[in-house]
Parts: sequence; structure tokens; C-alpha cells
Amino acid sequence: MTKTHFTQTCRMLLAAAFATTMVGCATQSGPTNVADTLASTPSLSTLNTLVTKAGLTDTLKTGGPFTVFAPSNDAFKAVPAKVMDDLAQNPQKLKDVLTYHVLAGKTMAADVKNANAKTVNGATVALSKAGDFVTVEGAMVTTADIAATNGVVHVVDTVLIPPVKK
Repeated sequence: MTKTHFTQTCRMLLAAAFATTMVGCATQSGPTNVADTLASTPSLSTLNTLVTKAGLTDTLKTGGPFTVFAPSNDAFKAVPAKVMDDLAQNPQKLKDVLTYHVLAGKTMAADVKNANAKTVNGATVALSKAGDFVTVEGAMVTTADIAATNGVVHVVDTVLIPPVKK
């Protein structure tokens, strides 16, 4: 192989690598708002459906910042059918349950302190951190720090039910 042929081959390989990188950059999307993040995450499809049913989509698109402890589809499967039926029949209860999973402000997993935090529905939840493990009440964060333009989403393994208001 001559020096000229080698140089041309290197240039073609570099050009191909650059073109591939640019195509990859052009097709990747940046962070989206919390509502769109829920909608685009397959393991959160049940939560997304319930957020829509409760009329919270616009708030999660435009408000914030929010920290959402988002129950996975598996978490919702573990909720007794009677409870899910009750939520389906009572829009205010559904909204209370969903907003119990949301904090005002953006709290990344690394910033969690062992303390109580006020939820958007007005109740408090216990946040805990031990090493890299984060919990909210009895729910374990299974996927942390899904960035959104107006907050952050943490996937949890349990649906949290707020205390009965007195």
C-alpha cells in the first residue's frame, strides 16, 4: 500500500466515522418534560394512562420543577384489583394517589437526605438514602435520575397510597 493510498483510506474512514456520529446526534432527542418522559418510557405506561385520566398531563408538561417517584407497570400490577377499581371510579382519589408521588422541586438521587418531604398533594413522605439505594416510604427507587426539562423522574417498585385525610 502506498503512502498516498493509505492517506486516502484514512481520510475516508474518518469521514465515514464523522458522518455516522453526526447522524447519531441528529436522531437523538434531548430531555423532554415530565409528562412526555412518562409517555415515552414503556415501563411507565400504566402511570401515563392514569396521569392522563386524572387530567394531570398539562401540569406535568408545563409546571415544575417536579420530582416524580413513578411506579412501574409491575408496581401497579401488585395493587389489589379492588383498590384500582376504586381509583378508576373516584377521580379525586386517583389524583390524590398520583400527586402523592410528586414533590415540588427537582431532587436528584444524590441529593436525597434522610428526611420527610412534602408531596404536591400536601402529605409528607419519608425519603431515605443508604449508599446508592434510595427509598420513598416503602418504595425502592429502581431507576433513578431520568432527566426532564422540568424536573426528574425516579422509577419506583411500589405504588404509594396516601394517608386518609382527616
